[in-house]
Amino acid sequence: MDTDDETVTFEDLGLDDDTLKAVEKKGFVTPSPIQILAIPRLLTGEANLIARARTGTGKTAAFGLPIIQNIKEKANNVQALILEPTRELAMQTCEEMKSFTSGDFPRTTVLYGGASYATQIRDLKRGCEIVVGTPGRIKDHIEKKTLDLSKIKYFILDEGDEMLDMGFIDDIREIFEHANIDARILLFSATMPAPILKIAGDFMGEYDIIEEEKVVDEALLIDQKYWMIKESDKIEGLVRIIDMAPDFYGLVFTMTKMDADRVCKELDLRGYESDALHGDIMQNQREKVLERFRSKKTRILVATDVAARGIDISGLTHVVNYSLPYDTATYVHRIGRTGRAGTTGTAITFVCPNERKKLGYFVKNVQRATKNDFKEEKIPTIKEVLSIKEARLIDELKCKLFKEATETSTKELFPVDDKFVDLAAELCKEQDGEKVLAGVLSIMYGQKLSPKHYGRISVIETGPKGDQMRLYISLGKKDGYRAREIAQYFSELLHIPGRMVDDIDVAQQFSLVSLPVASAKKALEMSKNNKKIPHIHVDSKEEGRGTRKGGSRGFEKKDREKGSKPNVHNQTERKSPRKAVTKNVGAAGFVKGKAERF
Repeated sequence: MDTDDETVTFEDLGLDDDTLKAVEKKGFVTPSPIQILAIPRLLTGEANLIARARTGTGKTAAFGLPIIQNIKEKANNVQALILEPTRELAMQTCEEMKSFTSGDFPRTTVLYGGASYATQIRDLKRGCEIVVGTPGRIKDHIEKKTLDLSKIKYFILDEGDEMLDMGFIDDIREIFEHANIDARILLFSATMPAPILKIAGDFMGEYDIIEEEKVVDEALLIDQKYWMIKESDKIEGLVRIIDMAPDFYGLVFTMTKMDADRVCKELDLRGYESDALHGDIMQNQREKVLERFRSKKTRILVATDVAARGIDISGLTHVVNYSLPYDTATYVHRIGRTGRAGTTGTAITFVCPNERKKLGYFVKNVQRATKNDFKEEKIPTIKEVLSIKEARLIDELKCKLFKEATETSTKELFPVDDKFVDLAAELCKEQDGEKVLAGVLSIMYGQKLSPKHYGRISVIETGPKGDQMRLYISLGKKDGYRAREIAQYFSELLHIPGRMVDDIDVAQQFSLVSLPVASAKKALEMSKNNKKIPHIHVDSKEEGRGTRKGGSRGFEKKDREKGSKPNVHNQTERKSPRKAVTKNVGAAGFVKGKAERF
């Protein structure tokens, strides 16, 4: 996939229609690298963030747009505090935040020194959800009890290194002490001096650092591959990875704490000993988990990125990205934990069907950053996994049973206690020796080598072939539809389970879905004969999973030429300002596609 044909848009980052209108009104075309990194995390994640970003990189929108989107209603208390080093920056940020708002809320107030206390107090009493201010004046209002930060949800510290240079560190510490301890903290700084990291350590607990990825000096000695796999099949895929490795010893990265606990529990139920590591694990328990992993008492560690920071364990054979990372920097940091000190390692990344568009751009960034190939691998079949396990079992048994004779090329058995010889004779009495041995092996290893140990993994089709057909439907975000609503629509229309509506991509003007062939044909027939049903046709532009210039308008024109019935939802044609191409967006792991996947 050519990156010149890919445009990273604000819509791809998960912003809703109201926020996108504000973005369009501002004249923003494509998001900057820091916006691509920060916005999805702030909309869907839970970690505190430190962002290395200079002035002029669009960082106000990076934190402002998600906050505006998440604060839609009037509140009786301040929801977000944004600290700026100077009154000029505070005023500028306040106006910028107001410009992102399309409705009456959230309300923004600016507090800075040199302005009237009475006016500022009146504004605070009138009510506001977002406060922007300088440390000195914010501290004064806290002391006067005219500003309450005990219920804020966001604490944004902007221009952190400038705050340090201007001597605001003590004021910032005092403000932190009066703020809600559960508030999400975001720290933006062009550099990361020790005092800034000290503040982070004291008040932020665990945090993610985001910045543009760095290209490694030498090609990583890591076999990098990805598997196309459905979310529901990931545990099955992980089990196959573990069983195919001669001596699996690796990290499994998940996006959230909940995922880490769930994967660990699923592995335990399947008979694999593993531990989870995330932000809710107490420090003393964390040390025990790491000690078991270092000593290889536990060979599978399921961890979030935040919890895995600082883990330096040699000899890892595998890193598994259970979810596709947000960006290339995170990916490189993860996989760099294997293949160290001249040894080789394996990194396998799970990619869901609805992440195809993101994948094309991601692959090129990864190959550029790691100076190595990153290619798709076919998921091994149950038969292939069992064949590898059986061969390994025979080799292990031979190593334990035989030893090379010191003076001949023949093999001889290790010394065997006479009581076991007697037991063998008893077992083989009037029986075929090989069959008896086969029975013993079956008892010992039958369960491990049984196909029933594994579940089926769905084959991901890439187009309208096999057992699925890809359809276009003229329902999109403008009609109030997201992936869930699209699945529900087809489920009710065709009387099929929602899970059969697969690989859903929702754009502004239309959506793409994959359906079982029989159901897809039924939908096409219903659309043709019933004018109340939106227009549906077979999606013929499968390559790249639908990079369509002109969006749905191109489809409508083609359909009119073919004499197809018009879209009964009366799609409104409008030109999109987002035409430019983002090239070499270092941190960007995103391309055009379904926003819901983030």
